Amino acid sequence: MILTGAEIVMECLIREGVEVMFGYPGGAILPTYDAMTKYPQLRHVLVRHEQGAAHMADGYARATGRVGVAIATSGPGATNLVTGIGTAMMDSSPIVCITGQVPRGTIGSDAFQEIDITGITLPITKHNYLVNDVRELAYTIREAFHIARTGRPGPVLIDIPKDVQNEKTEFIYPEGPIRLPGYRPPSSASEEQLADALELIRQAKKPVILAGHGILMSGAVNELRELAERAQIPVTLTLLGKGAIAEQHPLCVGMMGMHGAAACNYAIQEADLLIALGMRFDDRVTGNLKTYSPNSRKIHVDIDPSEINKNVKVDVGIAGDVRTVLSQLLPHVPSKQHIEWINRIRDWQEDGDERDIVHHDSGDKLYGAQVINDLWHYTGGDALTVTDVGQHQMLEAQYYPHQRPHTLLTSGGLGTMGFGLPAAIGAKLGRPEEEVWAVVGDGGFQMTLCELATAMQENVKVNIAILNNAFLGMVRQWQEFFYEERYHATPMYSPDFVKLAEAYGIPAMRVTSRDQIEESVRFARSHDTTVLIEYAIEKEEIVYPMVPAGADLHNMLRRPKPGEK
Repeated sequence: MILTGAEIVMECLIREGVEVMFGYPGGAILPTYDAMTKYPQLRHVLVRHEQGAAHMADGYARATGRVGVAIATSGPGATNLVTGIGTAMMDSSPIVCITGQVPRGTIGSDAFQEIDITGITLPITKHNYLVNDVRELAYTIREAFHIARTGRPGPVLIDIPKDVQNEKTEFIYPEGPIRLPGYRPPSSASEEQLADALELIRQAKKPVILAGHGILMSGAVNELRELAERAQIPVTLTLLGKGAIAEQHPLCVGMMGMHGAAACNYAIQEADLLIALGMRFDDRVTGNLKTYSPNSRKIHVDIDPSEINKNVKVDVGIAGDVRTVLSQLLPHVPSKQHIEWINRIRDWQEDGDERDIVHHDSGDKLYGAQVINDLWHYTGGDALTVTDVGQHQMLEAQYYPHQRPHTLLTSGGLGTMGFGLPAAIGAKLGRPEEEVWAVVGDGGFQMTLCELATAMQENVKVNIAILNNAFLGMVRQWQEFFYEERYHATPMYSPDFVKLAEAYGIPAMRVTSRDQIEESVRFARSHDTTVLIEYAIEKEEIVYPMVPAGADLHNMLRRPKPGEK
C-alpha cells in the first residue's frame, strides 16, 4: 500500500491494538486528524486541554495494562502534555504521545508554534523520537510501543513534522521482533541470588514484605499472596501497591510511609528482614534513610536495575520481573510460622487505631475521613477509585480498603494535582464495566474541571466526589504544623460546584452531613451519565498519622486521644 505518513500512523495504531486515543487537533498535527476520518474503528476522544489527554491516556493504561495514546499539535499543544508525561514517567505508566511538528524545512527557524519537544521531554520519557523520514515511521511507532510496554513501563514521545505526515511511501508493517542494542530488560534471578534470598527467609524471625506497584504491573498478585501465606510474612503496601493483596487479608498490615498505618511503620522499623518487591524505596516510604529499618537484612526485587541499591543498600538485589522471580522462588520457600511477630503487629494495630473519627458522632461537622469510609461502605468496597493529590488522596488510601488489583489509580511519584478527573475518564473508557469514582479536592479539581465537557460529549459515566474544605488542605496542614498557622495562599475560593455541574448538564448534589452520604451514592448510581457530588467537609481536618519530611519513620505525629491536645 502507498500511504501518507498520517495514514501510516493510523495503520500502526490499529496493529498495536489501540482502540481509543485522546487528543486535541491543531495545524501541525492536522494531516493525522484528517487521516482519522478513514479509520472509524479508532475512537478519538476530544479533550479540553492536552494535559487532560495525557492523564486520560495514563488512566486508561493503568486501568487496562495496555498502552494509552495521547495526540497533540506542536508548540503549546506539545508542551501542555509535559505534566502528564512526567506523571506517567514517575509512576511507570505506559503511554505513547504523538505530536505534530513544523515542516522539516522550518525546524530551527523559530517558526510559528515550533518547540523542541523532544529536547524538553528527554528527561521525562523512557525514549523519544523526531521522525525525519516517512520510511522510518512505521518501525518507529512499533519500537515506541515496544519500549513503552516492556521492562519498566513508561512514556514514549514521537514527534512527526507536518510534511512527513503528508509524504507518501509504501507501507510495510514491521512484523519481526524488535531488537534494540543495549535494551535487554532483565527477567529472572540467578541460582546464587535465589539461594541467598531463601537463606535470609529461612533465618528471619520478624520478616516484612514491602509490596509495590511492580506487583500489579507484573501480574504477581497470586504469587505475592502465596509467598505471604506459605511463610506467614506480614505484607505492607506502598500507595501505588494498594490492591496487590486484599487489604482485608489477615496478613495485610496496610499502607506504609508518611501517612501510612502506624503498625506498618513500626513493623518495618523492628523487622529483621525486608522483602521489597516492585517498589523503589521512595522518600515518602522510608523517612530518614539513616534510621530506616536499622536492624534488618534486605532483599530487593525490581525490574529496573538502577533502583537496586539506589536509595537503600540491600543484601540481595535481584533485577528482574517480580512475577518471574517469585515463580522461581516459591517452590523452595519453606512453610513457616511467625505467631509471636504477627501478634505483636496486631497489638500495634489495636493500640494505634487512628480511625476513631469515623466511628463517633461528630455533631454538625462532616469529616473527609467519614466521607471516604462511607463511600467504601456504600459501594461495597468494590469501586475503581481515581484520586487527585492532597489530603483526600491520603484519606482514600487510609479509609477505602482495596480488595482487587488496579482499583486505585493515583499520581504517586509526581503528585500531580488535576490528575483525578481526566484519569478517571480514561479508566472508565478502558474498563466500562467498572463503577468509577473520581475522588478529588476543591483545589486539584479546578485545575482540570474543563474535562467535565469531555465526559459529557463522550457520554462517559464517572461519579465525581469533591471533598471541599475551602483550603489547599495538605499545604494548610503543613502550615499548621510547621509554619505557625500562617495560612498564606491556601484559603481556596471555589464556584458553586452544583451550579457549575448543572451548566454542563451534569446531575449534582451537595452533602453537608453524614446522614446524606448513603443518599448521595444512590443518587450517583441512579444516573447513566457523569454525576458530581460536593461534600462540604470540615475546613481544618488533619490527616493522621504523619511522618514529617526527613523524620524517622517511627516518629509519627499521631491523632490526639480524647482529652489530649
